[in-house]
Amino acid sequence: MSGISKIFSAEVDGIDAKLIEVETDVNVGLHSFTIVGLADKAVSEAKERVNSALKNIGVKPPSKENRRIVVNLAPADVKKAGSQYDLAIAVGYMIATEQIKEFDGRDKIFAGELALDGRLRPVSGILSVARLAKDRGFKYVFVPTANAAEAAMVNGIKVVPVNSLGQAMEYLEERQPLVVQPITDLDNLNISNTDLLTAYIDISEIKGQASAKRALMIAAAGGHNLMMSGSPGAGKTMMAQAISSILPPMNLEEIIEVTQIYSAAGMLADRPFISRRPFRAPHHTASPVAVIGGGQNPRPGEISLAHRGVLFLDELPEFRRDLLEALRQPMEAGEVLISRARGNLVFPARFFLVAAMNPCPCGHHGDPEKECQCTAFEIIRYQRKLSGPLLDRVDLQVDVPRVKIEELRKKHADPAEGDNARRKIVVARQIQNERLRSRRKFTNSEMSSKDSDLLVRLESSAEESLKRMLEKSIVSARGYYRILKVARTIADLEQLENVTGDHIAEAFGYRLKLENNE
Repeated sequence: MSGISKIFSAEVDGIDAKLIEVETDVNVGLHSFTIVGLADKAVSEAKERVNSALKNIGVKPPSKENRRIVVNLAPADVKKAGSQYDLAIAVGYMIATEQIKEFDGRDKIFAGELALDGRLRPVSGILSVARLAKDRGFKYVFVPTANAAEAAMVNGIKVVPVNSLGQAMEYLEERQPLVVQPITDLDNLNISNTDLLTAYIDISEIKGQASAKRALMIAAAGGHNLMMSGSPGAGKTMMAQAISSILPPMNLEEIIEVTQIYSAAGMLADRPFISRRPFRAPHHTASPVAVIGGGQNPRPGEISLAHRGVLFLDELPEFRRDLLEALRQPMEAGEVLISRARGNLVFPARFFLVAAMNPCPCGHHGDPEKECQCTAFEIIRYQRKLSGPLLDRVDLQVDVPRVKIEELRKKHADPAEGDNARRKIVVARQIQNERLRSRRKFTNSEMSSKDSDLLVRLESSAEESLKRMLEKSIVSARGYYRILKVARTIADLEQLENVTGDHIAEAFGYRLKLENNE
């Protein structure tokens, strides 16, 4: 007896999924079980998992059949990786050997890894699979129960949570009514994702540093890149970590974007979705592939894992020069293109950079209390590790001076400071969302030069201030528009419709040191 079947699964390529046809042919011949279609080791080993799972749920497995079994994963020129094909291969085999009632598989996608006893284990990238199913017009997605809440973030498809291969058989043979996962309500579920943060520090815990905290607020409100420079121990790292305490919550679209990245990277763990803005802080020894993304099987890097959140680079000049230069294009475009011989992948990377550095190798250049031990040549060489084009993409630079002992000995800061900052930033983000909604953008930092010309309304005093400052300073075209965008954010924090001369002056002050460094 021979038979053939075709059902559907999916391959996660980058953060997007591709539809894969799982064809199974069972024919007379000496026993063999072959999986073809550019399958990697994990896919090839599926035949052992499928064989044991079928045996342990009481179905005649391939090892007991004296037949030639071929499973083809099409299209054959797409590389297949991972264990998500197990369920589809097992179901396809049962159809081809007529051990399950015939059903309509044209509207169903199957994904899940089989345990040897027939249970289903969760797999990565299920949100991408669910979005593919909706886009391609499928009605049902059969997934492991642990992945069901994640898949149900996509409205418009029916997600069927499956505990085991036996339960999948009962559903498909209609011996048990289908149980569909309810749509995941992102508005009412509150999942704590503190593991995405290196530490949770409230901004009110920072003593002194009024000007630096003001820069943090502006960066958080508009998504602007920020660089902090100061002596060791002045509090740069603590302030960078505290920025998470004032970031506004993500909206529905942002939650889905970030969750899809973490799901494709296999970093969701037991969470159905990511609800808090990411804070990523790679070490300066990290490789360009780890930070930018890529690899043999391309995966999102740190800049993509920081999407819609913060990328914190401590000791910025210690990072590899090629890595820092590779950041330039993603900082501008909000995405990174990974080029490979077999095709290109685009990973989203709409993060805002928070960087910290010392002014010199010993860290005390310009410190009024400790003498710098570096020569002029060493200071220049250290500061030139950061190229002009990279610095040109930084919106704000602020000096972080050493905090005086009297300030440190104060008992407690005002806890209302953090609440007030968060409230102002949330309102500023709402103003930006309303202004930029038609352009499908969220923050002022995302505005193009055309957007800035149209949306940044200047009072006459601002026009005069801008003209006067530009006449006395050499500012690049990029620098000019970044000053406008920062000034627009400052006005949004004050809930003002027009940008004033004071806003331009403050924005220019944050930019002035950058221009001088270049």
